[in-house]
This record gives sequence, C-alpha cells and structure tokens, in this order.
Amino acid sequence: MTTTDEAPPAWLARAVAVEPEHADLRVAGARIHYRTWGDPELPSAVLVHGGAAHSGWWDHIAPCLDGHRVVALDLSGHGDSDHRMKYDMRLWAEEVAAVTAAEGLRRPVIIGHSMGGWAAVTSCVDYPGDFAAVAFIDTPLNDPLREEDVRRRHRPHTIYANRDEAAARFTALPTQAVFLPYVRRHLAEQSLRAAEGGWTWKFDPRYFGTRLPFRDLLPELRCPAALLRGEHGLVPRQMTPKMQSLVPGGLSVIELPETGHHPMLDQPLVFVAALRTLLALWR
Repeated sequence: MTTTDEAPPAWLARAVAVEPEHADLRVAGARIHYRTWGDPELPSAVLVHGGAAHSGWWDHIAPCLDGHRVVALDLSGHGDSDHRMKYDMRLWAEEVAAVTAAEGLRRPVIIGHSMGGWAAVTSCVDYPGDFAAVAFIDTPLNDPLREEDVRRRHRPHTIYANRDEAAARFTALPTQAVFLPYVRRHLAEQSLRAAEGGWTWKFDPRYFGTRLPFRDLLPELRCPAALLRGEHGLVPRQMTPKMQSLVPGGLSVIELPETGHHPMLDQPLVFVAALRTLLALWR
C-alpha cells in the first residue's frame, strides 16, 4: 500500500468535485445520514456501503453514473449516522427503504458492496415492491458469525493523537494490498471523528451482530439480480454456480478483472463500467 501524494487523474478530480447534497432522516429512533447526486427526475439508484465504511466511499463513483439520480446512505453505526445499542440486517433494510421513500424514488436499482450487498438483498426481500433490481458486489455466502467472533470484533477503537496519524492508519476491512493513493486519501479524511484525547474512526465497532444467513435470503428474491465478483475478492469462482442456483429468477455474474474485494479502491473505472452497463440494461 502506498501513501504518496500522487495527483489524482482528471476523471477522479472531476467526479469528487461534484459535491453531493446531504440530508438526515430519523428511522426507528436513529438519525440516518445520506448523500444525493443528480436530477430527482432521472431514473434512480441507491448505493449501500460495506461494513465499517460509509456513503463517502461512493463520492468518486456516484457522479460517474450518468443519467441517474443517485442516493447513498450511512447505515446506522456507520459514517455520520447515529449509533444504536444493537444492529440488525432487517433494521438496516428499513433504513434503506425509508431513505428511498423520503427521496420519492420510483423503484430504483439498489447496489450494495460486501455487507451492503447483504443489506440490499434484504431490502428487496422485505420491501419487494420498492426496488426494480439488485446488484451485490463481492458478497459471499457467509454463515452467521460465531458468538466469540462477534465479541472479538467489538474491541474499542484506538485513539490517535492527531488526524494525520489516524489517516495514515486507514485501511479497509478486509484488508487488500492495492489502494489507489488519491482514493485512499479522500476516504481516510472522511472516516475520522474527533474523540476525547485525539481522533478515531466513525464506525461503531459493535456493528457486527446477528445477521440473516445470506444463503437463506437469495431464494426469496423476486427481482432481477446480479453479482459483481472481484477476481481477487471474497467470492471464489466455484461459489458462483451455487449462488446462481439459489436465486429463483437467475443471477447474472459479472467478473471484475484484477480487482480485490473493494473495486472502488483499486479498479474504480472497471467498476464504473460494470455498473453503467447494468443500469443501462435494467433501465
């Protein structure tokens, strides 16, 4: 991983220069923060980040989804949304559906990365009339976490003396070897909050909790679905036939070449091209 001050390419500078609008909504007692891009009259897409991430992970992706109104939320326990005492996949789906309704989106495509793919599929299962199609990015058929694994992941965050020291420690969960340095800088700056004694991460370390098994949700899907699989990600190629067999209407599989689990970090243009293609086909 590199932390050099390499200048961003022109496309990324243009994308990040498109400032999103920010809004908040109360859902089940918690304030949920979200960002929006594009004309509200355009066809729409909802973006759901992965675990320990936030809506800012889409800042250089959303403006590239030409011809769409794009909404990206911070799930509770992440980004600038409130923390809760307990987290649940169906509660996250309620947050997604509430933001979709508040923005007046008409059956958007929903796109989720990793854990966000899990939340996106849950949203389609629990609110089947609200979404036109779903794409999940490198979301594997994980079994529920063991209780001891949940406890281990609840460890408090480290407090860093200053913002620069904290930003230098930014990484992704799970880690991957390749980050584009200019994307890394942008995300690191938005992932931190002031805390007593210094700076720490925004996400709640207790967000790991009880989850519906992803393999049990896929058979309940009733809308078009696609898996975007990172070539070097968490979904091995041999897992995809099983995933396809679980989705009643079939599952399209798109391979993202030379990408890890986080394609917006290592191959964002490959990722954008795949998303544009899907949105054009489903539109």
